[in-house]
Amino acid sequence: MSKRFFAAVSAGAFAALPFAIHAQAWPTKPVRIVNPTQPGGPSDIMARGVGQKLTEALGQSFVVDNRPGANGIIGVEIAARAQPDGYTLLAGTNGQLIANSAVFSKLPFDAVRDFAPITIVMASPFLLVVHPSLPAKTVTELVAVSKSRGNLSYSSFGPASIAHFGMELIMLKTGMRLTHVPYKGGAPSAAALVGGEVNASLDSVQNQLQFIRGNRVRALALAGSSRLKSLPDVPTLAEAGIAGAEIGGWYALLAPAGTPRAIISRIYDETQKAFKTSPELRERFESTGSELVLNTPEVFAARIRQEIAEYTKVARAANITVGQ
Repeated sequence: MSKRFFAAVSAGAFAALPFAIHAQAWPTKPVRIVNPTQPGGPSDIMARGVGQKLTEALGQSFVVDNRPGANGIIGVEIAARAQPDGYTLLAGTNGQLIANSAVFSKLPFDAVRDFAPITIVMASPFLLVVHPSLPAKTVTELVAVSKSRGNLSYSSFGPASIAHFGMELIMLKTGMRLTHVPYKGGAPSAAALVGGEVNASLDSVQNQLQFIRGNRVRALALAGSSRLKSLPDVPTLAEAGIAGAEIGGWYALLAPAGTPRAIISRIYDETQKAFKTSPELRERFESTGSELVLNTPEVFAARIRQEIAEYTKVARAANITVGQ
């Protein structure tokens, strides 16, 4: 082989050396986790729980920075434009990254190009719930009531939210029609159902569990692959006869594209270790109806691409649009 070849290889190795050294020394200062939601929600709980464990493991503070607004777009853009040095992470959700990508023709970020996925920490299947005044105790009965009355409504977290997508998918599969009433967030959406302002909702287990247990709403079906320990009597949508409608929220860690692979791997490894060595952390999430995922960066990246394509199809079929 020529001297020129060896020189080129050596130059490449030396060019990569600073990144390897940087990754070994990381972190030498606090790390910011941008959370594009209000404090207190599932994404915030995930970010603070994992952030605390990373703080303990790596000796630097992992600080959650809540940046809500514009369907999560504000916070996601902040993270996308940050330096890819390992000191800014994103606590991202499928609502912010997938649903927004499916309906907005222009976004200040690209969910595939601008991020280095780390892992989906947890996922929470959604519940199809109705107000107790509605004479429907099964999904089949809800479909029948909606067709006979023709004036039922459902609440969601907002236009083009995962809840909006999910209910539209269920309606496409069953032929029922309910009027969409969007609210500004999960809490007001849940309150609207409890108060009887709307007839139904597709919502997270975290938002609805207390109301189900208090008999203030009725759970008809779970949009997950299997029943939950916390709600063993609630069937899945598949058991209720609606296949291919597994819907829920996932809550993940990502970094700006270009973040050194060694740092991505270290965050992933430490996150995995946190759940293996801290049963209380696992129990905290699972007690709310969430399921641990902890998929690899490669699997997570493929899932982002796949879900954007799937949600884009639903948006077109159901004519889900938002103002630009």
